[in-house]
Amino acid sequence: MSISTGNGWAQLRQQTRSLEAQTDTLFHTYSRFASAPNLPETPTEEETKTESQIQELLEKRETLISQLTRHLDSEPLLTASALKQNNLTRHRSTLHDHRQTLTRLRSTIATSRQKANLLSSVRSDISAYRTSNPETAEADYMLDERSRIDRSHGVADSVLSQAYAVNEQFGVQREMLGNVQRRSVGAAGKVPGINGLLGWIGAKKRRDGIILGGFIAFCMLLFLYFM
Repeated sequence: MSISTGNGWAQLRQQTRSLEAQTDTLFHTYSRFASAPNLPETPTEEETKTESQIQELLEKRETLISQLTRHLDSEPLLTASALKQNNLTRHRSTLHDHRQTLTRLRSTIATSRQKANLLSSVRSDISAYRTSNPETAEADYMLDERSRIDRSHGVADSVLSQAYAVNEQFGVQREMLGNVQRRSVGAAGKVPGINGLLGWIGAKKRRDGIILGGFIAFCMLLFLYFM
């Protein structure tokens, strides 16, 4: 008798786990309707079918959990293990969470559909009003164009402000470099021998330039002579 009871428990648990996995898969499909940017005014066939399948799975799982409970209650107190109690508690908790998930997704989809329908209705009313009042439609068009032009001017002003700011930063940096250069020259002038050293370096550069220029001129004369 205990063997048949154990087999019944294992079979019922296997069926319950299988239905839980199927429910998770359907929730993945059903959640896409809740996050869709543009819902149709009425539920699609796929949406209705998915919701019906989830509800059916939840009811089947409720029946299986009831059977698991009866199996566990029919076992002697000493053979009813804590593991079976924990498994049964987990299945009940998962079923409860899935029922709440279904309720939440239904509410989200209904709210999104109401917003989409309201927005569509408002747009239809505006379109109908503009069709019956062409003067107003033209005025609205001009206002929209003015708004776009104002936004373009705002972008241009922002770019110019950034350019002026960058130019101002360059000016500050040039002033800082000029101050550093003047301070360096002033400090160099205060150190004994620096001016003489700088003068000697400049004279050497001029002398090297004269020598190099004379050598180039000599080479050009030789080249012309042999031509």
